Amino acid sequence: MIGGPEVSYEYENQEIYKLTDFLIRGSADTAFAALCHLINNNNLPDKKVFEYQELALDKLKSPYQYYTEEDIKNRVLYVEASRGCPFKCEFCLSALDKTSLPFNIDHFLLEMDQLYKRGARNFKFVDRTFNLKVQTSLKILDFFLDRLDERLFLHFEIIPDRLPDALKEAISKFPKGCLQFELGVQSFNPQVQGLISRKQDNKKTIENLKWLKNYSKAHIHADLIFALPGEDLDSFAKGFNQLYQLKPHDIQLGILKRLRGTPVIRHTEHYQLIFEPIAPYSILATSLIDFSLIQRVSRFARYWELIANSGNFKKSLKLLLANQAFERFLVFSDWLYSYSGKTHQISLRKLYDYLYYGIKCLGTNNSKSEGSPIENGIDLNTAMIKALIDDYTEAGLKGIPEFYKTLNND
Repeated sequence: MIGGPEVSYEYENQEIYKLTDFLIRGSADTAFAALCHLINNNNLPDKKVFEYQELALDKLKSPYQYYTEEDIKNRVLYVEASRGCPFKCEFCLSALDKTSLPFNIDHFLLEMDQLYKRGARNFKFVDRTFNLKVQTSLKILDFFLDRLDERLFLHFEIIPDRLPDALKEAISKFPKGCLQFELGVQSFNPQVQGLISRKQDNKKTIENLKWLKNYSKAHIHADLIFALPGEDLDSFAKGFNQLYQLKPHDIQLGILKRLRGTPVIRHTEHYQLIFEPIAPYSILATSLIDFSLIQRVSRFARYWELIANSGNFKKSLKLLLANQAFERFLVFSDWLYSYSGKTHQISLRKLYDYLYYGIKCLGTNNSKSEGSPIENGIDLNTAMIKALIDDYTEAGLKGIPEFYKTLNND
């Protein structure tokens, strides 16, 4: 018996489907139990693909009582106040949802209260659009505002262009370290947004990001997707730089994937989309982006996670990127891979050495990476060296940095 999003679509030619007795398509909250009941009573369905009429959400029994004391003490607790998504972004499986359905908010908050009384403080809401219904969002935020303590942490995925004043007022009351918002920007290119059926007001998105950064204490995690249909390198670089200037705490750069069943496949012929045939189905090339460029940006994404999103290079990164964040980091990323041959198993201490030697090499040779619009090299000046040493110290690393030992010899 199998189920889940990986085998619910385009399953006919999958080997696992051929080997299994039954496939449950769609939500399995009640379908799994119903199918087991039929099997136990020797009343086997006459079809291999089993789809059960889903009950209303208020008929489902919540699972939160099954979180153990160990879970509550040491793990992030996943909770959901709503299920589904009303939007139709074609790269996402949520595009197949009919709408977003809420759980009964009063019952949900009673369940949260029970978890809180048991000591739970780390909640990750899996709702695709937490701020879709503002009154419900406010009830949830007010519930946790009444229970604030130094250990409380809440993660929400929010619609970036929907942040009315009432929601801003509630958000502004939370202290630092309590809220984390994940904002799926994905692309700032209106033509690309239209191609993938993404409705997003870029002006409001920018205004809301600025407000969150300047007037809230929330941690801001923003997402972009590379190699969407119709987007080339220049367009993506422009969007990345625009997002970087808005100063979210993290920028997660994802590479487009074709999840089974998602509508993005309709662009395959026109934009010559080529995906890996096996999971995770990453894009390999498009009509505007070739394979080698996708590999370069994939490495960029990995190094960005290690360096920029780590928070350990705040001063030196600012000087490195200047006002060309994407272009300059791509130059450095190309150099780093050429020099080290690694994207994993790189220690934090070693990253400081790589940053120093990379900037020194690129600046001295006044070099630029293939396809990069940078006209000048990256300067290794006194300010950069001081920034590197300050970041090294603030990261809590002990001893003299290896790169510092070589300064007099350089």
